[in-house]
Amino acid sequence: MSIRAVLFDVGGPLDTEVRSEQIIDEHIREALAAEGIMVTPDEVAAASERAVLNFAPNAYSAMIWDLAGGDAERARAAFAAVSKRSQERRLARGGFELREGIAEVLQDLCSDGLLLGLAANQPVAVLPELDRVGIGQYFDHREVSGHHGFRKPDVRLFLRACDDLGVEPAECIMVGDRVDNDIYPATVLGMASVLFRTGRHQNQQPRSFEELPDAECHDCSGLLAVIRTLCSANEQNSLRNLRQ
Repeated sequence: MSIRAVLFDVGGPLDTEVRSEQIIDEHIREALAAEGIMVTPDEVAAASERAVLNFAPNAYSAMIWDLAGGDAERARAAFAAVSKRSQERRLARGGFELREGIAEVLQDLCSDGLLLGLAANQPVAVLPELDRVGIGQYFDHREVSGHHGFRKPDVRLFLRACDDLGVEPAECIMVGDRVDNDIYPATVLGMASVLFRTGRHQNQQPRSFEELPDAECHDCSGLLAVIRTLCSANEQNSLRNLRQ
């Protein structure tokens, strides 16, 4: 099968979330301080690295648990305090942090004849943000977890995108920044995958060969190059299979 579609996570590949993550770390420190637990920025950074390397489904709750020293009561209270400030964080960071060069990548992929879709754990409110920064127009599939309730790594989120685009999983490439949420479920479904190494999860490593991405990149020029390489390789394999 030829590649016909590319699915994108939002946080990481499209939205750098640099300021967002900085604010979350600040809020974690403040919430723990309110519980009588004083931690430094370096300690928060170390807890973040441990959460990522341990494949914590929710890095923030894992960080708080770690920094609270396993004190369940204070960890729960701190996490609740951080969660309540989500709207405050959205306002404080000044909106969607559009990755430089990603709009051009999306435009080029559309020009290549590829369908684009979203595969993201995001609220529905992210769609107006995509439109506001000028990239919403490129996506043929415009649903996120907030629409249907499926959250990665649940493969039903990926399948919903495929159904909406009218493609098979084997005709897709998934682009994401997490091995556990993006690469592995995509691989299980037979999709090709690209690990965009960026942000909090940039050092996350596969736990086995089953979680290896088909390609990795660190910037937009690299992303476009590897997607086109995967499309070309897939097309050549399809032609070979037809000739056999």
